[in-house]
Amino acid sequence: MDSKEGGLGAPTRKPLDWQNPEFYDRDQIDAELRRVFDICHGCRRCFNLCDSFPRLFDLIDESDTGELDSVDSAQFGPVIDACTLCDMCFMTKCPYVPPHDFDLDFPHLMMRVRAADHKDGKIGFVQKQLSCTDRNGKMAAPVSGLINWGSRTDNRLTRPAMEKIAGIDRRAALPPFHNDTLEKRAASEDIKVNTAAPAYGRKAVLYATCFANYNSPQIGSAARAVLAQNGIATQVVYPGCCGMPKLEHGDIQAVADSASAVAAELKPWIDKGYDVISLVASCSLMLKFEWPLILPEDENVKALSAATFDIDQYMVDIANNEGLADGLTPLEGGVTVHMACHARALNAGQKGAQMLRHIPETEIDVIERCSGHGGSWGVMKENFDVALKVGKPVARTALKNAKMHLASECPLAAEHILQGMAIADEDAKVPQTTRHPIELMALSYGLLPAND
Repeated sequence: MDSKEGGLGAPTRKPLDWQNPEFYDRDQIDAELRRVFDICHGCRRCFNLCDSFPRLFDLIDESDTGELDSVDSAQFGPVIDACTLCDMCFMTKCPYVPPHDFDLDFPHLMMRVRAADHKDGKIGFVQKQLSCTDRNGKMAAPVSGLINWGSRTDNRLTRPAMEKIAGIDRRAALPPFHNDTLEKRAASEDIKVNTAAPAYGRKAVLYATCFANYNSPQIGSAARAVLAQNGIATQVVYPGCCGMPKLEHGDIQAVADSASAVAAELKPWIDKGYDVISLVASCSLMLKFEWPLILPEDENVKALSAATFDIDQYMVDIANNEGLADGLTPLEGGVTVHMACHARALNAGQKGAQMLRHIPETEIDVIERCSGHGGSWGVMKENFDVALKVGKPVARTALKNAKMHLASECPLAAEHILQGMAIADEDAKVPQTTRHPIELMALSYGLLPAND
């Protein structure tokens, strides 16, 4: 084997062999963990990413020999638990990812461990329930006012109880639910398409995502309004969740089921010439990259991957080809935009920032570092302080930028950053709210609904 010291090729990923019984074999998993951890120990380029790597390196440095050979595999748990599947080690740091001969994929190895844990019934009850986003959204929507009251961080009655019973940190901001879901809005909204726009003639279907449908429908409303202003007729379709929350806990079969069902429902739209737009970066990543690795032979999944755009990516594509419609106006106070990890993992560039730079006379500051949130991981009591620690550099930079608007392609990351800013400097003037970049485009066009 002619192995190079580090790789210069673009990272490539192999399909997950999750239907092979050996994928779940504990001895084989342990051997691969030890091989990968030893490579990481000898390199350490990833020391400043998530908390997995500091935990691993401390474990080795404090061992009898200072090498992995004196670390018991039973001690690996905290290293595995700290991985949030952000993919930043794979995409930006590791020189040993495929096509390098070392064939190192740290996030997918952590996923493999969790898949074995899920198969063996070792995933906690609360974690499983939090990952049932469609069920939770449907149950919460009719009583959203009560749910949102109970989840407020200043609720001294419910949040301590939630922390004790469910392990959700009482300080962690939780996303609100809406009875006025994106699907309901789309059914009632009368949106006029600008036939004079340069991109008139395009048509797109918006994959609502569970978050935009149940938790933040204003993202979808803003996207539809901005796209209509730019001549694009849209339809909202939501067959179900992309499965990212379940992937975090190793339930690959559930993700495969979601991928198969959603791709089958979206395929007729693709056949009719519609582009597919995902409204949240994590969901875009699932449709474009993770699903094809889980179901590599599914033709519907392949077609969906090729047809899918993240919303910011789609807007930049319009700008680069036909050109954006007139009407953008300056945003007073400027914008700090956070490039979320899963947006970066799409490997398409800083599309959120590129889009916002089309807004005239508006200063755009970019932060390209992990917020520390990590989905449901970051709200748990045992993880919340770690999540704040990982995100502290982002919060400090956002405070230093002192912009009126704070945006992220990951809505959960944006709220976590806002919390980090308030904790880092209690006297600082921080934005009153956070927005997705497409909402700022709607604001600039004067299209943001008053109730949003």
